[in-house]
Amino acid sequence: MPAGPREVRVKRKPVAIIAVLVLVGALGFVVSQSFPGTFKLPHLGPECTVRADGEVTLYSVQMANAATISAIGLRRKMPERAIVVALATALQESKLENLDTGDRDSVGLFQQRPSQGWGTPEEIQDPRYSADKFYAALKKVKGWKEMRVTDAAQKVQRSAYPNAYEKWADESAVLAKALAGRATGAVECTVTGEPALRGAAASAALSEGLKLDWGVDTSPDADLKVTVKDPNTGWRYAHWLVSHAKGTGLERVRFADREWDATNGKWQPVTGDRRVGDDTVVAEVFH
Repeated sequence: MPAGPREVRVKRKPVAIIAVLVLVGALGFVVSQSFPGTFKLPHLGPECTVRADGEVTLYSVQMANAATISAIGLRRKMPERAIVVALATALQESKLENLDTGDRDSVGLFQQRPSQGWGTPEEIQDPRYSADKFYAALKKVKGWKEMRVTDAAQKVQRSAYPNAYEKWADESAVLAKALAGRATGAVECTVTGEPALRGAAASAALSEGLKLDWGVDTSPDADLKVTVKDPNTGWRYAHWLVSHAKGTGLERVRFADREWDATNGKWQPVTGDRRVGDDTVVAEVFH
């Protein structure tokens, strides 16, 4: 299981720096830390940065899974606290990676076991199915909203390490706030190399993902447009799109007076014809 983030004091020796970098790479989950002497760990590999009353960085696959877990919870009308519990559970169980193996017959993001009635291995390895099953089980836990994150998660998971989920509570709160749309331009992902998909194939992949995660129908045109009722909802979709950029061929997202671009991975202010209203999220794919 991954270790929780903690303050690390780096000695000014090359060996110590190398050891820290190896550790960060092994964890696959990075929380940016500043150290004495202005030294800061570099971001390793393709990744996303989430800033919402804290900062968390994830690899693109982890970010996409986090966004799907959040979307399924919001679509179920679960409170944000439920998303925090779900994300903390997935971080502890799988590092937000859709594993095809685990302890005994455990598989998937939440390491759910077919032998314990969670579903078939194929079903459990569908992130949407496994997230939905997790929320359904959490909803049945009496008083879960008042519990610590680790206690609520343990009621569902029945882990041999009941206190392990708590170390992910703060990181999960940052992710949940951003993915619930309660922060502006909070998810930034950089996409390097050749796009995974282009043109019609990329548009179709985004349309399918929006349908599966959100139940939203969009026309797979060159520019996908999602109508939203308020800025909060708009940022939910905008952050979800950016989270899934690497696997879909997404090049740009525009919402209100901001635009995200895959090349630099940042949200930037836009004016004039590039600006869209607060009622529409626009996604553009690579051609």
